[in-house]
Amino acid sequence: MVLEHIFPEDWLEHKGRYAFLLGAMYSVVAVLIAAWLFPSDPALVAVAFTSLFLLPELYKIFSIEERKESMEQKITMKALWRDDIELVRIYVFLFLGMILVYSVGAMFLPAMQTNSLFREQLEIRFHGDLPTGELQIGEGELQSNFFADKFTWSWRLFFGLLENNFLVLMACFIMALLTGDGAIFLISWNASVWGTIFGITAKGAASVIGGNPLVIFGLIMLIVFPHMMIEGMSYFLAAISGSVISKDVVLEKFASDRFFEVFGFNLYLLLFALLFLLLGAGVEAWVLDNVDIYNEIIRLSIRAFA
Repeated sequence: MVLEHIFPEDWLEHKGRYAFLLGAMYSVVAVLIAAWLFPSDPALVAVAFTSLFLLPELYKIFSIEERKESMEQKITMKALWRDDIELVRIYVFLFLGMILVYSVGAMFLPAMQTNSLFREQLEIRFHGDLPTGELQIGEGELQSNFFADKFTWSWRLFFGLLENNFLVLMACFIMALLTGDGAIFLISWNASVWGTIFGITAKGAASVIGGNPLVIFGLIMLIVFPHMMIEGMSYFLAAISGSVISKDVVLEKFASDRFFEVFGFNLYLLLFALLFLLLGAGVEAWVLDNVDIYNEIIRLSIRAFA
Protein backbone atom coordinates (compact mmCIF):
# COMPACT_ATOMS: atom_id res chain seq x y z
CA MET A 1 0.00 0.00 0.00
CA VAL A 2 0.99 3.67 -0.18
CA LEU A 3 0.36 4.79 3.40
CA GLU A 4 3.75 3.66 4.64
CA HIS A 5 5.42 5.80 1.94
CA ILE A 6 3.87 8.98 3.37
CA PHE A 7 6.60 8.91 6.01
CA PRO A 8 10.30 8.66 5.16
CA GLU A 9 11.98 5.43 6.21
CA ASP A 10 13.92 7.06 9.02
CA TRP A 11 10.72 8.55 10.49
CA LEU A 12 9.17 5.12 10.90
CA GLU A 13 12.40 3.66 12.18
CA HIS A 14 13.29 6.36 14.68
CA LYS A 15 9.86 7.85 15.45
CA GLY A 16 7.75 4.86 16.34
CA ARG A 17 4.71 7.01 17.06
CA TYR A 18 4.11 7.21 13.30
CA ALA A 19 3.65 3.46 13.42
CA PHE A 20 0.68 4.18 15.71
CA LEU A 21 -0.98 6.06 12.83
CA LEU A 22 -0.24 3.22 10.41
CA GLY A 23 -1.66 0.62 12.79
CA ALA A 24 -4.82 2.66 13.31
CA MET A 25 -5.30 3.57 9.62
CA TYR A 26 -4.66 0.06 8.36
CA SER A 27 -7.09 -1.37 10.92
CA VAL A 28 -9.85 1.02 9.84
CA VAL A 29 -9.24 0.31 6.14
CA ALA A 30 -9.08 -3.45 6.75
CA VAL A 31 -12.35 -3.50 8.73
CA LEU A 32 -14.15 -1.47 6.06
CA ILE A 33 -12.90 -3.66 3.20
CA ALA A 34 -13.67 -6.88 5.09
CA ALA A 35 -17.19 -5.65 5.92
CA TRP A 36 -17.73 -4.80 2.25
CA LEU A 37 -16.32 -8.00 0.73
CA PHE A 38 -17.28 -10.48 3.46
CA PRO A 39 -20.35 -9.02 5.20
CA SER A 40 -21.39 -12.34 6.75
CA ASP A 41 -18.17 -12.85 8.73
CA PRO A 42 -15.62 -10.02 8.41
CA ALA A 43 -13.86 -10.40 11.78
CA LEU A 44 -10.95 -12.69 10.92
CA VAL A 45 -10.73 -11.32 7.39
CA ALA A 46 -10.20 -7.82 8.78
CA VAL A 47 -7.30 -9.06 10.91
CA ALA A 48 -5.82 -10.85 7.90
CA PHE A 49 -6.10 -7.69 5.77
CA THR A 50 -4.46 -5.61 8.50
CA SER A 51 -1.58 -8.07 8.58
CA LEU A 52 -1.22 -8.04 4.79
CA PHE A 53 -1.13 -4.23 4.76
CA LEU A 54 1.58 -4.21 7.43
CA LEU A 55 3.80 -6.88 5.88
CA PRO A 56 5.51 -4.59 3.31
CA GLU A 57 6.33 -2.07 6.03
CA LEU A 58 7.71 -4.73 8.35
CA TYR A 59 9.74 -6.21 5.51
CA LYS A 60 11.20 -2.77 4.80
CA ILE A 61 12.08 -2.18 8.45
CA PHE A 62 13.67 -5.61 8.84
CA SER A 63 15.66 -4.99 5.65
CA ILE A 64 17.01 -1.76 7.15
CA GLU A 65 18.09 -3.61 10.28
CA GLU A 66 19.71 -6.35 8.21
CA ARG A 67 21.74 -3.75 6.29
CA LYS A 68 22.88 -2.21 9.55
CA GLU A 69 23.98 -5.55 10.95
CA SER A 70 25.79 -6.50 7.74
CA MET A 71 27.79 -3.24 7.86
CA GLU A 72 28.96 -3.81 11.41
CA GLN A 73 32.47 -5.22 11.51
CA LYS A 74 32.00 -6.83 14.90
CA ILE A 75 28.78 -8.22 16.28
CA THR A 76 28.15 -7.29 19.91
CA MET A 77 25.15 -7.76 22.16
CA LYS A 78 24.95 -4.00 22.66
CA ALA A 79 24.96 -3.28 18.91
CA LEU A 80 22.35 -5.92 18.14
CA TRP A 81 20.08 -4.73 20.96
CA ARG A 82 20.46 -1.13 19.76
CA ASP A 83 19.34 -2.23 16.29
CA ASP A 84 16.41 -4.28 17.56
CA ILE A 85 15.03 -1.78 20.07
CA GLU A 86 13.58 0.28 17.21
CA LEU A 87 11.73 -2.81 15.98
CA VAL A 88 10.25 -3.24 19.45
CA ARG A 89 9.06 0.37 19.49
CA ILE A 90 7.45 -0.04 16.07
CA TYR A 91 5.59 -3.17 17.19
CA VAL A 92 4.42 -1.40 20.35
CA PHE A 93 2.97 1.57 18.48
CA LEU A 94 1.40 -0.57 15.75
CA PHE A 95 -0.19 -2.67 18.50
CA LEU A 96 -1.57 0.34 20.36
CA GLY A 97 -2.98 1.83 17.16
CA MET A 98 -4.87 -1.38 16.40
CA ILE A 99 -6.16 -1.69 19.97
CA LEU A 100 -7.53 1.86 19.86
CA VAL A 101 -9.48 1.25 16.64
CA TYR A 102 -11.13 -1.93 17.90
CA SER A 103 -11.87 -0.40 21.31
CA VAL A 104 -13.55 2.66 19.81
CA GLY A 105 -15.50 0.48 17.37
CA ALA A 106 -16.74 -1.83 20.14
CA MET A 107 -17.77 1.14 22.31
CA PHE A 108 -19.60 3.31 19.80
CA LEU A 109 -20.87 1.18 16.92
CA PRO A 110 -24.48 -0.03 17.17
CA ALA A 111 -24.91 -3.47 18.69
CA MET A 112 -25.82 -5.12 15.37
CA GLN A 113 -22.71 -3.79 13.61
CA THR A 114 -20.50 -4.66 16.58
CA ASN A 115 -21.79 -8.24 16.64
CA SER A 116 -21.12 -8.56 12.91
CA LEU A 117 -17.74 -6.84 12.62
CA PHE A 118 -16.21 -8.31 15.78
CA ARG A 119 -18.05 -11.60 16.04
CA GLU A 120 -14.97 -13.80 16.52
CA GLN A 121 -13.54 -11.51 19.18
CA LEU A 122 -16.87 -11.31 21.02
CA GLU A 123 -17.22 -15.09 20.99
CA ILE A 124 -13.94 -15.26 22.89
CA ARG A 125 -15.28 -12.70 25.37
CA PHE A 126 -18.58 -14.40 26.06
CA HIS A 127 -18.19 -18.08 25.17
CA GLY A 128 -14.56 -19.12 25.40
CA ASP A 129 -11.19 -18.55 27.01
CA LEU A 130 -9.10 -15.66 25.87
CA PRO A 131 -5.74 -16.50 24.28
CA THR A 132 -4.15 -13.98 26.66
CA GLY A 133 -6.34 -14.70 29.65
CA GLU A 134 -8.02 -11.27 29.65
CA LEU A 135 -11.41 -11.00 31.34
CA GLN A 136 -12.02 -14.72 31.32
CA ILE A 137 -13.34 -14.84 34.89
CA GLY A 138 -17.11 -14.88 35.20
CA GLU A 139 -19.18 -13.37 38.00
CA GLY A 140 -19.81 -16.73 39.64
CA GLU A 141 -16.10 -17.52 39.73
CA LEU A 142 -15.32 -14.18 41.29
CA GLN A 143 -17.90 -14.80 44.00
CA SER A 144 -16.63 -18.32 44.68
CA ASN A 145 -13.12 -16.94 44.89
CA PHE A 146 -14.14 -15.22 48.13
CA PHE A 147 -14.71 -18.62 49.74
CA ALA A 148 -11.76 -20.39 48.11
CA ASP A 149 -8.27 -20.61 49.48
CA LYS A 150 -6.65 -17.43 48.19
CA PHE A 151 -3.16 -18.87 47.78
CA THR A 152 -4.35 -21.89 45.79
CA TRP A 153 -6.64 -19.75 43.66
CA SER A 154 -3.86 -17.26 42.87
CA TRP A 155 -1.46 -19.95 41.70
CA ARG A 156 -4.14 -21.70 39.66
CA LEU A 157 -4.97 -18.39 38.00
CA PHE A 158 -1.30 -17.63 37.37
CA PHE A 159 -0.56 -20.98 35.73
CA GLY A 160 -3.76 -20.81 33.66
CA LEU A 161 -2.76 -17.40 32.29
CA LEU A 162 0.83 -18.54 31.76
CA GLU A 163 -0.25 -21.61 29.79
CA ASN A 164 -2.47 -19.60 27.45
CA ASN A 165 0.11 -16.88 26.93
CA PHE A 166 2.95 -19.35 26.38
CA LEU A 167 1.05 -20.95 23.51
CA VAL A 168 0.60 -17.54 21.86
CA LEU A 169 4.28 -16.69 22.35
CA MET A 170 5.50 -19.94 20.80
CA ALA A 171 3.07 -19.54 17.92
CA CYS A 172 4.49 -16.03 17.29
CA PHE A 173 8.06 -17.37 17.34
CA ILE A 174 7.35 -20.36 15.07
CA MET A 175 5.34 -18.33 12.54
CA ALA A 176 8.09 -15.70 12.41
CA LEU A 177 10.75 -18.41 12.10
CA LEU A 178 8.94 -20.12 9.22
CA THR A 179 7.67 -17.08 7.33
CA GLY A 180 9.89 -14.17 8.40
CA ASP A 181 7.09 -11.71 9.26
CA GLY A 182 4.07 -13.99 9.72
CA ALA A 183 3.81 -13.36 13.46
CA ILE A 184 2.14 -10.02 12.69
CA PHE A 185 -1.11 -11.93 12.13
CA LEU A 186 -1.15 -13.25 15.70
CA ILE A 187 -0.09 -9.86 17.07
CA SER A 188 -2.89 -8.19 15.09
CA TRP A 189 -5.34 -10.81 16.30
CA ASN A 190 -4.38 -10.24 19.93
CA ALA A 191 -4.71 -6.47 19.45
CA SER A 192 -8.19 -6.93 17.98
CA VAL A 193 -9.24 -9.23 20.84
CA TRP A 194 -7.90 -6.94 23.54
CA GLY A 195 -9.37 -3.84 21.91
CA THR A 196 -12.79 -5.38 21.38
CA ILE A 197 -12.97 -6.81 24.89
CA PHE A 198 -11.88 -3.61 26.60
CA GLY A 199 -14.30 -1.59 24.49
CA ILE A 200 -17.30 -3.87 24.98
CA THR A 201 -16.58 -4.16 28.71
CA ALA A 202 -16.51 -0.38 29.07
CA LYS A 203 -19.68 -0.07 27.02
CA GLY A 204 -21.52 -2.70 29.07
CA ALA A 205 -20.47 -1.31 32.45
CA ALA A 206 -21.37 2.23 31.38
CA SER A 207 -24.84 1.12 30.26
CA VAL A 208 -25.56 -0.37 33.70
CA ILE A 209 -24.47 2.64 35.76
CA GLY A 210 -25.38 5.31 33.18
CA GLY A 211 -21.78 6.46 32.90
CA ASN A 212 -19.52 7.56 30.06
CA PRO A 213 -17.91 4.54 28.34
CA LEU A 214 -14.80 6.59 27.55
CA VAL A 215 -14.23 7.25 31.26
CA ILE A 216 -14.63 3.57 32.12
CA PHE A 217 -12.42 2.59 29.17
CA GLY A 218 -9.75 4.97 30.44
CA LEU A 219 -9.99 3.37 33.87
CA ILE A 220 -9.70 -0.11 32.37
CA MET A 221 -6.63 0.90 30.39
CA LEU A 222 -5.05 2.47 33.47
CA ILE A 223 -5.44 -0.85 35.29
CA VAL A 224 -4.50 -3.29 32.52
CA PHE A 225 -1.86 -1.25 30.65
CA PRO A 226 1.16 -2.50 32.68
CA HIS A 227 0.53 -6.21 32.25
CA MET A 228 -0.84 -5.73 28.73
CA MET A 229 2.42 -4.13 27.60
CA ILE A 230 4.62 -6.59 29.49
CA GLU A 231 2.78 -9.44 27.83
CA GLY A 232 2.85 -7.67 24.47
CA MET A 233 6.61 -7.22 24.82
CA SER A 234 7.02 -10.97 25.15
CA TYR A 235 5.18 -11.50 21.85
CA PHE A 236 7.14 -8.73 20.09
CA LEU A 237 10.50 -10.11 21.22
CA ALA A 238 9.50 -13.62 20.15
CA ALA A 239 8.41 -12.30 16.74
CA ILE A 240 11.65 -10.34 16.27
CA SER A 241 13.75 -13.30 17.39
CA GLY A 242 12.07 -15.68 14.96
CA SER A 243 12.18 -13.17 12.08
CA VAL A 244 15.86 -12.35 12.47
CA ILE A 245 16.85 -16.02 12.85
CA SER A 246 14.81 -16.80 9.73
CA LYS A 247 16.62 -14.14 7.70
CA ASP A 248 19.98 -14.96 9.30
CA VAL A 249 19.83 -18.46 7.81
CA VAL A 250 19.57 -16.91 4.34
CA LEU A 251 21.92 -13.92 4.69
CA GLU A 252 24.81 -15.27 6.77
CA LYS A 253 27.17 -18.06 5.85
CA PHE A 254 25.90 -21.13 7.64
CA ALA A 255 27.94 -22.17 10.69
CA SER A 256 30.15 -19.08 10.44
CA ASP A 257 31.14 -17.16 13.58
CA ARG A 258 28.88 -14.31 12.55
CA PHE A 259 25.98 -16.71 12.00
CA PHE A 260 26.32 -18.15 15.49
CA GLU A 261 26.69 -14.70 17.06
CA VAL A 262 23.46 -13.42 15.53
CA PHE A 263 21.71 -16.73 16.15
CA GLY A 264 22.81 -16.78 19.79
CA PHE A 265 21.72 -13.20 20.42
CA ASN A 266 18.25 -13.89 19.09
CA LEU A 267 17.94 -16.95 21.28
CA TYR A 268 18.69 -14.58 24.16
CA LEU A 269 15.84 -12.41 22.88
CA LEU A 270 13.55 -15.44 23.05
CA LEU A 271 14.70 -16.04 26.62
CA PHE A 272 13.87 -12.42 27.51
CA ALA A 273 10.49 -12.94 25.87
CA LEU A 274 9.84 -15.88 28.21
CA LEU A 275 10.87 -13.78 31.22
CA PHE A 276 8.49 -11.01 30.17
CA LEU A 277 5.79 -13.66 29.78
CA LEU A 278 6.31 -14.87 33.36
CA LEU A 279 6.25 -11.31 34.68
CA GLY A 280 3.16 -10.40 32.66
CA ALA A 281 1.22 -13.46 33.87
CA GLY A 282 2.19 -12.66 37.46
CA VAL A 283 1.07 -9.04 37.22
CA GLU A 284 -2.16 -9.99 35.45
CA ALA A 285 -2.99 -12.64 38.05
CA TRP A 286 -2.38 -10.13 40.82
CA VAL A 287 -4.62 -7.54 39.12
CA LEU A 288 -7.47 -10.01 38.59
CA ASP A 289 -7.16 -11.24 42.15
CA ASN A 290 -6.69 -7.94 43.99
CA VAL A 291 -8.03 -4.95 42.05
CA ASP A 292 -11.67 -4.85 43.16
CA ILE A 293 -12.71 -1.99 40.89
CA TYR A 294 -11.58 -3.98 37.85
CA ASN A 295 -13.60 -7.01 38.96
CA GLU A 296 -16.58 -4.73 39.58
CA ILE A 297 -16.35 -3.36 36.03
CA ILE A 298 -16.29 -6.94 34.74
CA ARG A 299 -19.36 -7.83 36.83
CA LEU A 300 -21.26 -4.80 35.58
CA SER A 301 -20.38 -5.67 31.99
CA ILE A 302 -21.54 -9.27 32.45
CA ARG A 303 -24.79 -8.01 33.94
CA ALA A 304 -25.36 -5.73 30.96
CA PHE A 305 -25.14 -8.59 28.47
CA ALA A 306 -26.68 -11.33 30.59
